Amino acid sequence: MIRSHGELVTEQFAQQAQLFANAPVLHAAAALDPLVQAAKPQPTDMILDVACGPGTVVAAFAPHVAHAAGLDATDAMIRQARTLAARQSLDHVSWYVGDVYALPFDDGAFDIVTCRFAFHHFENPAAALREMLRVCKSGGRVVVCDAVVSDDPAKAAAFNAMERLRDPSTVAFRTSAYFVQTFADAGLPVPTITRYQLPVEMEALLATSFPLDDNRDAVRALLRAAVPDDAIGARVRDADGQIHFEYAVAIFAAMNC
Repeated sequence: MIRSHGELVTEQFAQQAQLFANAPVLHAAAALDPLVQAAKPQPTDMILDVACGPGTVVAAFAPHVAHAAGLDATDAMIRQARTLAARQSLDHVSWYVGDVYALPFDDGAFDIVTCRFAFHHFENPAAALREMLRVCKSGGRVVVCDAVVSDDPAKAAAFNAMERLRDPSTVAFRTSAYFVQTFADAGLPVPTITRYQLPVEMEALLATSFPLDDNRDAVRALLRAAVPDDAIGARVRDADGQIHFEYAVAIFAAMNC
């Protein structure tokens, strides 16, 4: 039976919800603070985080804004987000299950609209960005954060082959130039770009992954084969038998004119 991409996303993130919520490297201040800083939140702002996952971006913005909302396509992720909000006693947040291509909000409802680590799951990133712009006020800020691939097409293709095997809901990781062009096509100015490296170790990553046909050995083989010449363009290396590599993360921020 052939599953739709939406079904793959729901399946993957229902399985990953608790593991994803408990992954420190994704939710530490070092990963969240640059996103908040790029958005330049004000005390009167209303913010929406699209594809909010377990709610850590919303929680990071909550001390800086009047109200923070999170939307995700997966019930399991929203349950994790509610648990986080209760644990942190956040009383000015709200949660929604919904579709990034049809956000259930009025035009211009938010001062800031963000999306972190989700664009590589979108089949139509341009449509998702347009919908984010629709619900963002004129003069508001739009911020997209995702890992980006090498400008070398062969390395980008190899990286995406590995990621699609590791997580079948992945559509494609794109280049920085792709995001800049997508912003321009949507009528946004050239975004400011903040970059950082997200280090991972292969076995730790696989422990939180649900590969295609549960074939972890195939992912291991691809990563080990990439070591001699960094064939995936992610600083992949063997350190005493452990395979390490890095996601190159970029935060793109622009004003909605």
